[in-house]
Amino acid sequence: MASMGEQNGVVSTRPVMADNRSFADFEPAVKKPKRNKFAFACAILASLTSILLGYDIGVMSGAIIYIQEDLKINDVQKEILMGILNVYSLVGSCAAGRTSDWVGRRYTIVLAGAIFFLGALLMGFATSYAFLMVGRFVAGIGVGYALMIAPVYTAEVSPASSRGFLTSFPEVFINGGILLGYVSNYAFSKLPTDLGWRFMLGVGAIPSVFLAVGVLAMPESPRWLVMQGRLGEAKKVLDKTSDSIEEAQLRLSEIKEAAGIPQECTDDVVKVQKRSHGEGVWKELLLYPTPAVRHVLICGIGIHFFQQASGIDAVVLYSPTIFEKAGITSSDGKLLATVAVGFVKTITILIATFLLDRIGRRPLLLSSIIGMVASLTTLGFSLTIIDHSHEKIPWAIGLCITMVLAYVALFSIGMGPITWVYSSEIFPLRLRAQGASMGVAVNRVTSGVISMTFISLYEAISIGGAFFLFAGVAMVATLFFYMFYPETQGKTLEEMEGLFGKFFGWREEAKKLKMKKTMEVNGDGTSNGQIQLGNTTTK
Repeated sequence: MASMGEQNGVVSTRPVMADNRSFADFEPAVKKPKRNKFAFACAILASLTSILLGYDIGVMSGAIIYIQEDLKINDVQKEILMGILNVYSLVGSCAAGRTSDWVGRRYTIVLAGAIFFLGALLMGFATSYAFLMVGRFVAGIGVGYALMIAPVYTAEVSPASSRGFLTSFPEVFINGGILLGYVSNYAFSKLPTDLGWRFMLGVGAIPSVFLAVGVLAMPESPRWLVMQGRLGEAKKVLDKTSDSIEEAQLRLSEIKEAAGIPQECTDDVVKVQKRSHGEGVWKELLLYPTPAVRHVLICGIGIHFFQQASGIDAVVLYSPTIFEKAGITSSDGKLLATVAVGFVKTITILIATFLLDRIGRRPLLLSSIIGMVASLTTLGFSLTIIDHSHEKIPWAIGLCITMVLAYVALFSIGMGPITWVYSSEIFPLRLRAQGASMGVAVNRVTSGVISMTFISLYEAISIGGAFFLFAGVAMVATLFFYMFYPETQGKTLEEMEGLFGKFFGWREEAKKLKMKKTMEVNGDGTSNGQIQLGNTTTK
C-alpha cells in the first residue's frame, strides 16, 4: 500500500521502502543523464556557422586601422563600414525563416556558408571603398542566415536535459570567431598596409569551407522532418539525439501534436497539410497573437534588443579606440589588448555553457546584467577622469582596462549565450523559424545602429558619457528581465507555451506546472527515471 505522502502527491524525503524495492530501484530517478554525444556533435557542426559573424566582428576592429590608412576614408565612412554588415544581415535573417521551412535547416546552413565564402573573397580582393561595401553586403546576408538557423537547429535536436548547454554553442563560436579575428589582426599587422587588411578579411572564407563539408555529416532537424510528414526519419533522429527511448517517443508525440498529426499515425511517411512555409504565421505573430504568443514575442524580441543596446558591439568593435582613449597609443599595444578581450570572452562563455543547465537561465541572466550595469558605470567613470586629465593617471588607465575585461566577461557568462538559448526555445514549433528570424533581425538592427553611430555618439557626449548611457539601458533591461522572463530550464519546447501569456502572473503558472509534474511522478509512486531534479526553480 502506498504511503500517505504518496496519496497526497507529496514527495517524502525519508528513506521509505515500498513494494519491496530497494534504494537501487530509485537511483535512476536522481542520476543526471549523460550528455548525448550525437546531439553534442550535431550542435557543434551547426554552431560553426556562428564563427563567421564572430570572425568578422573581431577582424574588423583591427583591420579598420589599416583600411582607413590605405583607402583614406573619414570617420563617418569608417563607422558605416564597421556596422553596415549588421544591417545587411537583415536580408539573410528575414529570408532564413522561410528558406529553412522550405529546404530544411541543414541545407540552410550550407547556404549560409556558401554566401559568406563569396563575401569574404570579395572583401579580400576589394580595391576601393565601394568594392569593400559590396563584399560587406554579400557577407552580411550569409551572417544573417547563420545567426538565425544555428540556434533553431540546435534547439530542435537537443534533449531537454542539455538543451541550454548545447544551444549556447552558437555564442561560444561567435566568441571563438572574435578571438580568431583578433589574432588574425595581430598576425597580419606586420605585412604592408595594402596587403595586411586584405589578408585579414580574406582568410574569413576558410571556416565556411569546413562548414560546408561538416554539414554533410549532420541529420536533418526532427521537427522539420515531422512538418514534412517524414515520421520514420524523424524517429531515427530522435532515437539518436534523446537521452532514452522513452524520451524520444515523448518528443515525437509532442512534435506530432504541435504539427497537427494524429497520434495514431505511425507510418514512416504521412501526408501533412501544407499550411505553412510561412503561410499565416506572420498573421498569428503580429496581427492576431494570443496572449501567450504576444508574451513570447515580447520576450524574444526584448532580449535581443537589450543584448545589443547595452553596448557589447561598441566595446568589441571599437576596443582599439577605447584603449587608445585610455592611454594605450601603440598599434601593437592596442591589438594585444584586444586579443586579451577576445580571450576573456571565450573563456567565460565556455564556463557559461556548463552553468546553463545547472543554475538555470534566469539567475544567470539577472546576475549577468546587474554586473554589466556596475562595470559599464565604472568604465564610464574611469574614461571621464582620463578624458579630463592632461596627464596619464595609471590607476584610471588600469581601472578602464579592467572594466572592459570585466564587462565582456559578465556579458559572456549570461547575457550573451542566454539570448540565443532563450529566444530559440520559447517560440512554439509552428512559429519558431519566423519568430527566431524576427529576434535576429532586431538584434542586427540594434547592433548596426550602435556600431554605426558610436564614434558620433562619443564625440557628442564624450566617451565616458557613451558608457553611462549604455549603463542606463542595462538598468532598464534588468527590470524588464526580472518582471517578464520565466525560467525555462528543464521544460520541453512544447511545454513552454503554458508558461507564457500572463506577463506578471508567470510565477503562478510555473508553480502549477511544478505541482502537476510532481503529481504525475507520484501518481503511482515511481518516476520512471524521467525527472530532472531542480529544473523547475522559479526565482
